[in-house]
Amino acid sequence: MQIGQLAKRTHVPIDTIRYYESHGILPAPARLNSGYRSYGDADVARLHFVRRAKALGFTLREISELLQLSGRSGEDMAGVRGSAAARLADVERKLDELTRIRDGLRQLVTACPGHGGVENCPILGALLKEDA
Repeated sequence: MQIGQLAKRTHVPIDTIRYYESHGILPAPARLNSGYRSYGDADVARLHFVRRAKALGFTLREISELLQLSGRSGEDMAGVRGSAAARLADVERKLDELTRIRDGLRQLVTACPGHGGVENCPILGALLKEDA
């Protein structure tokens, strides 16, 4: 299949497929006599793998490492688990930070009556306050 067909099957834009090729995420495809790239089912599977890994928050570097590990039969899965555990820890740190931000915003919104002069706005007051 050609690059446009691959893009449609995987819902990955053509420019992204080319980017993945240039960065080794997707191997360079065979070329037809016409010069067009020729992709197969393995490329479809690899792009689906990349999309699912990206959806879980893995970086392209981490995805590349996972792809390398997935090609090593007989290899211990500790590396894969370690990578997933590191990603989970990062997500949990981000959730903690987002929870802190949400709670702070909730307090500010609750404290603001939503009417009156902005010089009395508790939200602006909190943002303008100098740290002690």
